[in-house]
Amino acid sequence: MIRNNIVNKFRDLPTPFYYYDLDVLHSTCSKVKEESEKSGFSIHYAVKANANPRILEIIASYGFGADCVSYNEIERAMECGFSPSIIVFAGVGKTDLEIESALKARIACFNCESIAEIEVIDSIAARLKTKATIALRINPYIEAHTHKYITTAIAESKFGISTRELKDVLDRISSLGNIELEGIHFHVGSQITRMSVFRSLCSRVNELQEWFSSQNIDLKTINLGGGLGIDYNNPDKMPEFDEYFTLIRELVRIRPGQRIHFEPGRSIVGQCGSLITKVLYIKKGRNTTFAIVDAGMTDLIRPALYQAHHKIQNLTSNGKTGKYDVVGPICESSDTFAKYIELPETRRGDILAIRSAGAYGETMVSGYNLRKAPGVVFSDEL
Repeated sequence: MIRNNIVNKFRDLPTPFYYYDLDVLHSTCSKVKEESEKSGFSIHYAVKANANPRILEIIASYGFGADCVSYNEIERAMECGFSPSIIVFAGVGKTDLEIESALKARIACFNCESIAEIEVIDSIAARLKTKATIALRINPYIEAHTHKYITTAIAESKFGISTRELKDVLDRISSLGNIELEGIHFHVGSQITRMSVFRSLCSRVNELQEWFSSQNIDLKTINLGGGLGIDYNNPDKMPEFDEYFTLIRELVRIRPGQRIHFEPGRSIVGQCGSLITKVLYIKKGRNTTFAIVDAGMTDLIRPALYQAHHKIQNLTSNGKTGKYDVVGPICESSDTFAKYIELPETRRGDILAIRSAGAYGETMVSGYNLRKAPGVVFSDEL
């Protein structure tokens, strides 16, 4: 909840800007730590969700690891207090330089997605006279029931190793001298709101555990990725971490000495952030009224890219409710945050909050139209 005393301070700040409620972030991290530790689960925060240094420093302070998809993310994570010994490196297109840099940094593990990638990692590790610890990212062929752009475990996906390839992968690894296979990794998608998806994943994990056992391979880690969604209609609601972790604990048949890893991103940071923007103009259209604001798709691309819903609140009006299209100034028709939503009577100068913008908001800002990046304000600065 954005309190009135904070709103009064917003009036004097240049918009647009990201506002981060650090009390919400601390509460969320505390809940994740509490619920995961009940079962001995390991947490690696997905840096791609929000790489703001202050946010990362707070998350690192809870003892979590980091899930990174570029060496720049690894470097940022280490700068913000994450130990390389609990950093994992994922992604289908790691470059040679990134692999070499990650090996030199002595990160915990590479999540690998193809035989070709494993061979390159082995050759670079050999040149550096070291060994690379890897996990195999496996495509479990599970429908995530989310937007197609953030579904990652179907047959057409570029992500993961097919189960049909696993025997060939293991045969190739056995011939490589600088690879140590530690575990298996999964990620079925993002913004998953159906627990049935995770139930299906647990079932698949158990099946694959049996298969690896039949190959006389003992897996030290089972990495279930991330994907737990947040409630975009209720920005003050915390994700269901207790239900999520309890389900995994009850359904995955963990072997002696194994540890379960998770890579949450959105669920940790999504609800702590809001994009604050000011109304520039009210424009009457033929069938709608446009509230044209100074934030655009360059500041928050999710609605344009994913047709994503964010709750929008007018923080400075208590007038009669009307219907509005909230749109930005970018020269694209897709630069629309919401269509035909109810807001109290909205005028030039009103301040709007686009809620649940802590994940995949600031980290996806672009400079299209040579736009200046939005500012950042933390709750303890006001």
